[in-house]
Amino acid sequence: MLVAAAVCPCPPLLIPEVAAGAAPELDAARAACADALGVLAAARPDRLVVLGPAEQSGRHSQGARGSFRGFGVDLDVRLGPGDAPGPELPASLAVAAWLLERTGWMDVPVEGLAVDADLPADQCAELGAEITGGNDRIALLVMGDGSASRTLKAPGYLDDRAAPFDAAAARALGTADLPALAALDTGLARELQASGRAPWQVLASAAEGAGLGGTLLYDEAPYGVGYLVAAWS
Repeated sequence: MLVAAAVCPCPPLLIPEVAAGAAPELDAARAACADALGVLAAARPDRLVVLGPAEQSGRHSQGARGSFRGFGVDLDVRLGPGDAPGPELPASLAVAAWLLERTGWMDVPVEGLAVDADLPADQCAELGAEITGGNDRIALLVMGDGSASRTLKAPGYLDDRAAPFDAAAARALGTADLPALAALDTGLARELQASGRAPWQVLASAAEGAGLGGTLLYDEAPYGVGYLVAAWS
Protein backbone atom coordinates (compact mmCIF):
# COMPACT_ATOMS: atom_id res chain seq x y z
CA MET A 1 0.00 0.00 0.00
CA LEU A 2 1.29 3.43 -0.94
CA VAL A 3 1.27 5.81 2.02
CA ALA A 4 3.19 8.79 0.59
CA ALA A 5 5.13 9.93 -2.46
CA ALA A 6 7.58 12.68 -3.29
CA VAL A 7 8.22 13.82 -6.84
CA CYS A 8 11.55 15.56 -7.54
CA PRO A 9 13.53 16.58 -10.62
CA CYS A 10 16.76 14.75 -11.32
CA PRO A 11 19.30 17.07 -12.96
CA PRO A 12 22.84 16.59 -11.63
CA LEU A 13 22.85 20.39 -11.31
CA LEU A 14 20.86 19.87 -8.10
CA ILE A 15 24.21 18.88 -6.61
CA PRO A 16 25.96 22.15 -5.61
CA GLU A 17 29.39 20.71 -6.40
CA VAL A 18 28.22 19.95 -9.94
CA ALA A 19 26.51 23.32 -10.39
CA ALA A 20 29.54 25.16 -8.94
CA GLY A 21 29.01 28.91 -9.31
CA ALA A 22 25.44 28.44 -10.52
CA ALA A 23 24.45 26.46 -7.41
CA PRO A 24 22.26 29.23 -5.85
CA GLU A 25 20.00 29.15 -8.91
CA LEU A 26 18.46 25.87 -7.73
CA ASP A 27 18.34 26.61 -3.99
CA ALA A 28 14.53 26.85 -4.11
CA ALA A 29 14.30 23.51 -5.89
CA ARG A 30 16.55 21.86 -3.30
CA ALA A 31 14.46 23.30 -0.48
CA ALA A 32 11.26 22.03 -2.09
CA CYS A 33 12.79 18.55 -2.47
CA ALA A 34 13.71 18.56 1.22
CA ASP A 35 10.12 19.48 2.11
CA ALA A 36 8.77 16.68 -0.08
CA LEU A 37 11.09 14.16 1.57
CA GLY A 38 9.85 15.38 4.93
CA VAL A 39 6.36 14.30 3.90
CA LEU A 40 7.70 10.81 3.17
CA ALA A 41 9.38 10.58 6.55
CA ALA A 42 6.23 11.76 8.34
CA ALA A 43 4.29 8.86 6.79
CA ARG A 44 6.60 6.39 8.58
CA PRO A 45 6.70 3.81 5.78
CA ASP A 46 7.99 0.27 6.09
CA ARG A 47 10.00 0.60 2.89
CA LEU A 48 11.13 3.32 0.48
CA VAL A 49 11.28 2.69 -3.26
CA VAL A 50 13.16 5.21 -5.39
CA LEU A 51 12.16 5.47 -9.05
CA GLY A 52 14.20 7.26 -11.70
CA PRO A 53 14.44 7.36 -15.48
CA ALA A 54 17.31 5.59 -17.19
CA GLU A 55 18.28 4.18 -20.56
CA GLN A 56 17.09 0.76 -19.43
CA SER A 57 15.16 -0.64 -16.50
CA GLY A 58 16.88 -2.35 -13.60
CA ARG A 59 16.83 -2.83 -9.85
CA HIS A 60 19.42 -1.49 -7.41
CA SER A 61 19.80 -2.79 -3.87
CA GLN A 62 20.22 -0.75 -0.73
CA GLY A 63 23.82 0.43 -0.52
CA ALA A 64 24.26 0.61 -4.30
CA ARG A 65 26.87 3.15 -5.29
CA GLY A 66 26.59 6.15 -7.58
CA SER A 67 29.05 8.78 -8.71
CA PHE A 68 29.19 12.25 -10.22
CA ARG A 69 32.69 11.78 -11.59
CA GLY A 70 31.24 11.80 -15.09
CA PHE A 71 30.21 15.39 -14.43
CA GLY A 72 33.69 16.40 -13.37
CA VAL A 73 33.12 16.12 -9.61
CA ASP A 74 34.87 13.75 -7.23
CA LEU A 75 31.70 12.84 -5.35
CA ASP A 76 30.29 9.38 -4.61
CA VAL A 77 26.93 8.49 -3.06
CA ARG A 78 25.16 5.39 -1.78
CA LEU A 79 21.50 4.51 -1.88
CA GLY A 80 21.03 4.11 1.84
CA PRO A 81 23.42 2.40 4.27
CA GLY A 82 25.56 -0.57 3.38
CA ASP A 83 27.67 -1.44 0.38
CA ALA A 84 25.88 -3.46 -2.27
CA PRO A 85 27.64 -4.97 -5.28
CA GLY A 86 26.22 -4.47 -8.72
CA PRO A 87 26.05 -1.82 -11.41
CA GLU A 88 26.48 1.85 -10.62
CA LEU A 89 23.33 3.89 -10.06
CA PRO A 90 22.08 5.79 -13.10
CA ALA A 91 22.27 9.57 -12.77
CA SER A 92 18.64 9.98 -11.67
CA LEU A 93 19.03 7.53 -8.79
CA ALA A 94 22.41 9.01 -7.85
CA VAL A 95 20.70 12.40 -7.47
CA ALA A 96 18.03 10.71 -5.33
CA ALA A 97 20.72 9.11 -3.17
CA TRP A 98 22.31 12.53 -2.69
CA LEU A 99 18.95 14.02 -1.65
CA LEU A 100 18.39 11.22 0.86
CA GLU A 101 21.86 11.66 2.35
CA ARG A 102 21.42 15.44 2.50
CA THR A 103 18.15 15.21 4.39
CA GLY A 104 19.26 12.46 6.76
CA TRP A 105 16.59 10.03 5.58
CA MET A 106 15.08 7.83 8.29
CA ASP A 107 16.36 4.32 8.82
CA VAL A 108 14.00 2.22 6.72
CA PRO A 109 14.90 -0.23 3.96
CA VAL A 110 15.37 1.42 0.56
CA GLU A 111 15.70 0.10 -2.95
CA GLY A 112 16.17 1.73 -6.33
CA LEU A 113 14.29 1.03 -9.50
CA ALA A 114 15.55 2.46 -12.78
CA VAL A 115 12.69 2.89 -15.23
CA ASP A 116 13.28 2.89 -18.96
CA ALA A 117 12.37 6.44 -19.98
CA ASP A 118 10.51 5.04 -23.00
CA LEU A 119 8.60 2.34 -21.08
CA PRO A 120 5.08 2.08 -22.56
CA ALA A 121 2.24 3.34 -20.39
CA ASP A 122 0.70 -0.09 -19.92
CA GLN A 123 3.99 -1.49 -18.62
CA CYS A 124 4.33 1.51 -16.30
CA ALA A 125 0.92 0.58 -14.91
CA GLU A 126 1.98 -3.04 -14.37
CA LEU A 127 5.14 -1.94 -12.59
CA GLY A 128 3.26 0.42 -10.28
CA ALA A 129 0.81 -2.30 -9.29
CA GLU A 130 3.70 -4.69 -8.63
CA ILE A 131 5.49 -2.22 -6.33
CA THR A 132 2.52 -1.75 -4.03
CA GLY A 133 1.03 -5.21 -4.34
CA GLY A 134 2.16 -6.48 -0.94
CA ASN A 135 1.24 -5.63 2.64
CA ASP A 136 4.12 -3.20 3.34
CA ARG A 137 3.51 0.50 3.80
CA ILE A 138 5.41 1.86 0.81
CA ALA A 139 6.73 5.37 0.18
CA LEU A 140 7.91 6.39 -3.28
CA LEU A 141 10.56 8.92 -4.21
CA VAL A 142 9.91 9.58 -7.89
CA MET A 143 12.63 11.31 -9.86
CA GLY A 144 12.16 12.83 -13.31
CA ASP A 145 12.13 16.05 -15.30
CA GLY A 146 9.52 17.72 -17.43
CA SER A 147 10.16 18.87 -20.98
CA ALA A 148 13.60 20.01 -22.10
CA SER A 149 12.23 22.41 -24.73
CA ARG A 150 10.98 25.48 -22.90
CA THR A 151 13.43 28.05 -24.32
CA LEU A 152 15.70 28.59 -27.31
CA LYS A 153 18.72 27.61 -25.20
CA ALA A 154 17.09 24.50 -23.73
CA PRO A 155 18.69 21.11 -24.47
CA GLY A 156 15.83 20.30 -26.83
CA TYR A 157 15.49 23.83 -28.26
CA LEU A 158 12.18 25.70 -28.10
CA ASP A 159 9.00 23.73 -28.75
CA ASP A 160 5.62 25.41 -28.35
CA ARG A 161 4.16 22.17 -27.03
CA ALA A 162 6.53 22.04 -24.06
CA ALA A 163 4.88 24.60 -21.77
CA PRO A 164 1.38 23.06 -22.12
CA PHE A 165 2.80 19.58 -21.51
CA ASP A 166 4.56 20.72 -18.35
CA ALA A 167 1.49 22.63 -17.17
CA ALA A 168 -0.66 19.52 -17.54
CA ALA A 169 1.91 17.44 -15.67
CA ALA A 170 2.14 20.06 -12.91
CA ARG A 171 -1.64 20.10 -12.47
CA ALA A 172 -1.79 16.32 -12.33
CA LEU A 173 1.09 16.00 -9.86
CA GLY A 174 -0.19 18.86 -7.72
CA THR A 175 -3.64 17.34 -7.37
CA ALA A 176 -2.69 13.63 -7.45
CA ASP A 177 -4.82 13.25 -10.58
CA LEU A 178 -4.10 9.63 -11.48
CA PRO A 179 -6.06 9.47 -14.77
CA ALA A 180 -4.37 12.64 -16.01
CA LEU A 181 -0.92 11.25 -15.28
CA ALA A 182 -1.79 7.94 -16.90
CA ALA A 183 -2.96 9.82 -19.99
CA LEU A 184 0.28 11.73 -20.60
CA ASP A 185 1.27 11.26 -24.23
CA THR A 186 4.21 8.87 -24.48
CA GLY A 187 5.26 10.01 -27.95
CA LEU A 188 5.03 13.70 -27.10
CA ALA A 189 7.00 13.17 -23.90
CA ARG A 190 9.74 11.48 -25.93
CA GLU A 191 9.85 14.33 -28.44
CA LEU A 192 10.04 16.90 -25.63
CA GLN A 193 12.67 14.86 -23.75
CA ALA A 194 10.43 14.73 -20.66
CA SER A 195 12.21 12.03 -18.66
CA GLY A 196 9.64 12.06 -15.86
CA ARG A 197 6.77 10.68 -17.92
CA ALA A 198 7.42 6.98 -17.25
CA PRO A 199 8.19 7.30 -13.50
CA TRP A 200 5.13 9.54 -13.07
CA GLN A 201 2.94 6.93 -14.73
CA VAL A 202 4.38 4.22 -12.49
CA LEU A 203 3.43 6.45 -9.55
CA ALA A 204 -0.10 6.88 -10.89
CA SER A 205 -0.62 3.13 -10.96
CA ALA A 206 1.00 2.58 -7.56
CA ALA A 207 -1.35 5.14 -6.02
CA GLU A 208 -4.55 3.50 -7.22
CA GLY A 209 -6.89 3.10 -4.25
CA ALA A 210 -4.53 4.85 -1.81
CA GLY A 211 -6.64 8.00 -1.55
CA LEU A 212 -3.65 10.35 -1.47
CA GLY A 213 -3.84 14.10 -2.02
CA GLY A 214 -1.17 16.13 -3.74
CA THR A 215 0.59 19.45 -3.22
CA LEU A 216 2.75 21.15 -5.84
CA LEU A 217 5.83 22.62 -4.15
CA TYR A 218 7.89 23.85 -7.10
CA ASP A 219 7.22 24.53 -10.78
CA GLU A 220 9.93 26.34 -12.71
CA ALA A 221 11.95 25.89 -15.89
CA PRO A 222 15.52 26.99 -15.23
CA TYR A 223 17.77 26.32 -18.21
CA GLY A 224 14.63 25.69 -20.26
CA VAL A 225 13.85 22.38 -18.54
CA GLY A 226 10.66 21.82 -16.54
CA TYR A 227 11.43 20.97 -12.93
CA LEU A 228 8.51 19.90 -10.74
CA VAL A 229 8.39 19.02 -7.06
CA ALA A 230 5.27 17.57 -5.46
CA ALA A 231 4.30 15.73 -2.29
CA TRP A 232 1.49 13.20 -1.93
CA SER A 233 0.10 12.07 1.40
